Amino acid sequence: MTRTPKVAVFDYESGNVHSAVKALAAAGADAVLTRNRAEALEADGLVVPGVGAFAAVRDALHAHGGDEVIDRRLAGGRPVLGICVGMQILFERGVERGVDSEGLGEWPGAVTELNAPVLPHMGWNTVSPGDDSVLFQGIEEERFYFVHSYGAQSWELDVIPPFPQPVLTWTTYGDPFLAAVENGPLSATQFHPEKSGEAGIQLLRNWIGSLR
Repeated sequence: MTRTPKVAVFDYESGNVHSAVKALAAAGADAVLTRNRAEALEADGLVVPGVGAFAAVRDALHAHGGDEVIDRRLAGGRPVLGICVGMQILFERGVERGVDSEGLGEWPGAVTELNAPVLPHMGWNTVSPGDDSVLFQGIEEERFYFVHSYGAQSWELDVIPPFPQPVLTWTTYGDPFLAAVENGPLSATQFHPEKSGEAGIQLLRNWIGSLR
């Protein structure tokens, strides 16, 4: 009998936590909402959602010890999935309304305002998954739901062999920006899988399947 992977959604008072828990359960996970660090560390997968301003989300995560949980999980090769601003804070910096804020620094580079005629970017977009994507397997042509004004518009991490190259998924609103990253145990999506219908559920199902 196959064990159901346990996925912890880290509750640091930012993000659509209840929607994320429901979507993960629909995708086949034993999903729990927690701010208990031990439970977040021990789960098969950790989801870090985030909604709002870059600095506010980062500060809330720090206040609840989430940065330490992410670091310890990644040091042990334990999977983490960031969503929306939960993806953005993984970068070194975020620049919002002229304010330059420090991120978690898991990836180099900055999150900046999208170069688009209308902001926020709110709606459904197709994406261009990178080769060998696990997240987008079988859903390469589907649309996903975005709501944001900022994003990572370049990728600066230089991975030296024999370490595998990250899988980058791009989309375009105005100019291209990163829709998702798969980098070893650390994955993230700029869009909201929990708001993206069956395609979003399948993406979560793909991620959960990689936890077994």
